[in-house]
Order: sequence, then structure tokens, then C-alpha cells
Amino acid sequence: MEHADCLFCKIVKGAIPCAKVYETEAVLAFLDINPVTPGHTLVIPKAHHPTLFDLPEEVGCRLFAALPPLGRAILEATGATGLNVQMNNRESAGQVIFHAHLHLIPRRAGDGLHLWPSRPYPDDAAREAVARAVREALTAAS
Repeated sequence: MEHADCLFCKIVKGAIPCAKVYETEAVLAFLDINPVTPGHTLVIPKAHHPTLFDLPEEVGCRLFAALPPLGRAILEATGATGLNVQMNNRESAGQVIFHAHLHLIPRRAGDGLHLWPSRPYPDDAAREAVARAVREALTAAS
């Protein structure tokens, strides 16, 4: 399944070139054209699925199975000492291209990148209320 207007579907078809680093029947990985750090790699399912939540289980398994060998190769090739794996799902989370994709970002101590700020719950009751709401949503979904 592909979407004619999807940038990543065009890359999968070969209509747009990429710096491919990994490919299987179901997964494609290529260097980001606007990297956070050199070696920043995008890992996508070849089939079009807008977000992580839309992936069939088999596709998700194949996508995530690609991460260990890719991560090790990126670390070795770039000399990085760490690697962030990030996925933005939906516009409010920063997703720009609505074809599921993971970012593998090589890291080094002192590289100037920072993780997002954390904000503790005001108290245990507030934390438990959120946990209860998530449990209830899971129960309702099953």
C-alpha cells in the first residue's frame, strides 16, 4: 500500500533518490537529508502506515527487528558512543511526514544535544490518576 503524495513512498519506489544503508523486503533505512548528527538514519516500513499505532503487528516486528543491526553499524561507522531512537507520532508530537519512521541519531558526550525537560507529577494522587486512566483505556480497547 502506498500513497502517491507521500515522500517516503516515493523513496521506496525509487522515484526520489536516497542514501540507502539497509533494506529488506519490508524495511528501508536511509540517511536523513537534514541530520541532527552525521549518520542520522531514518528507518521506515516500505508499506505506507501513517504512525506506529497504524502498523500491523508483523510490520512492526520487522521494523523493530532492524534496529539492533542498524544501531550497531551506525555506532561503528560514526564512532558515536550512544544512539537515540526516536519516533514522533502525529502532528502534535512533531511528526512531519505521515509515514511511520524511526530516527536513529548517533550521539557523543558533549555533543550539545539535550533531551526534553521532565516535569514531575504534583503528587502521588495525580500520577495514580493518569495510571488509572491508561489502564481503563487499555481495558476498554480489548
